[in-house]
Amino acid sequence: MLLTITTTHQPATDLGFLLHKHPERVFAFDLPVGVAHVFYPEAAPERCTVALLVEVDPVALSRGRRGGSSTAPLEPYVNDRPYAASSFLSSALREAFGTAMTGRSRERQELAATPLPFEVQLPALPARGGTDLVARLFGPLGYAVSAVPRLLDDAFPEWGDSPYAAVTLTGTMRLRDLLAHLYVLIPVLDDAKHYYVDEAEIDKLLRHGDGWLEVHPERDLITRRYLKHRRALQRAADAHFADEDDAPALPVGASLNEQRLEAVREELLRSGAASVLDLGCGEGNLLRRLIPERQVTRLLGLDVSPRVLARAREHLRLDELPETIRARVTLTQGSLTYRDARLRGYDAAALVEVIEHLDEPRLWTLERVVFGDARPGTVVVTTPNEEYNATWTRLPAGETRHADHRFEWTRDEFQAWATRVAEEFGYAVTFRDVGPVDPQLGPPTQMAVFRRGTA
Repeated sequence: MLLTITTTHQPATDLGFLLHKHPERVFAFDLPVGVAHVFYPEAAPERCTVALLVEVDPVALSRGRRGGSSTAPLEPYVNDRPYAASSFLSSALREAFGTAMTGRSRERQELAATPLPFEVQLPALPARGGTDLVARLFGPLGYAVSAVPRLLDDAFPEWGDSPYAAVTLTGTMRLRDLLAHLYVLIPVLDDAKHYYVDEAEIDKLLRHGDGWLEVHPERDLITRRYLKHRRALQRAADAHFADEDDAPALPVGASLNEQRLEAVREELLRSGAASVLDLGCGEGNLLRRLIPERQVTRLLGLDVSPRVLARAREHLRLDELPETIRARVTLTQGSLTYRDARLRGYDAAALVEVIEHLDEPRLWTLERVVFGDARPGTVVVTTPNEEYNATWTRLPAGETRHADHRFEWTRDEFQAWATRVAEEFGYAVTFRDVGPVDPQLGPPTQMAVFRRGTA
């Protein structure tokens, strides 16, 4: 399978700096099912083209198959996988141009952030749903699309068209955006993936779809196909989009997630905290807002998942920050159900959409770890308001916003819990609404601010 990317930006050979691949070299790297090559068929100041060629070994592919066997004995060995663009190509794209996909370029950072003219060619792209689907997916992203159907067999034109098309995309955009579009939409058009899909796939979709997927007119189709038609995963992804600006009640402008993080940041700064715990820090969205604050001299982000912490380090670009700033930030793996001496001695702590991921009968362990042992002066907790879910027509009655939510509380339930915790551990608690408030159903997010030893 083959993909080429061409630019006429001058000097066009700057493409090598953006992709971190020198135009005069040929690169090869192993994949689980074959080998991929990166090379430049043309490299001149006026025009430069990079090619990604993936050679799939049918035997290696067959040995790596999972699930039931095919009814056709030769199908594992004779298929379209070595030729048609698919999730194999997306995986190779990430391996070959991973740094470019983050938008970083050591030598040409300003250029990496600049929209450039590109032409992409995919000689054999599956279009399961018709060639018009290619235009429906790439057109809203600013591409001019040419999708020419391939005959099923040139020798027998009466057999009609195959599910494949020769596709050319032209447009002006940042390279990182171009690569993200290809990474997500190639397997969507193929409507298949070569690997098992779990909740980690939601993270990939949200990361590479950031800034465009939430407003794409075919978002439902993209999400459904990208997640291999797994309903639970799609509901979880939809809940993330609802957290952004999918809910019809939310105003135009800042998304609910941004409003939530800003509200937490404000409370932490208002408390006067110089040292802050972000408990369940995820990919570091709150930490990113706190790092520039001179008031905050020490930050610790804790999460149970090492994989998520690795992404947080990448998103925060910790390795690129000056040493004086980097020394203020610690990312560490840990669980909120076990006492941890590393959490003691901090002025404030934040638990942003965390408590609902624990089994409700086990919340007492978190209470004792955070409020009983770590005992920061201020604790800010946010959680979904279950009553507000009725405003989201896509969310079936009784379903939670995320597949991993073990519970979601009404306002009365959350306030009763917070009041009990405050009384038991010597805190005072106040409550705050986050997001637009429905007169009957309240806000989408509810917040409790605990302050130790105050009235």
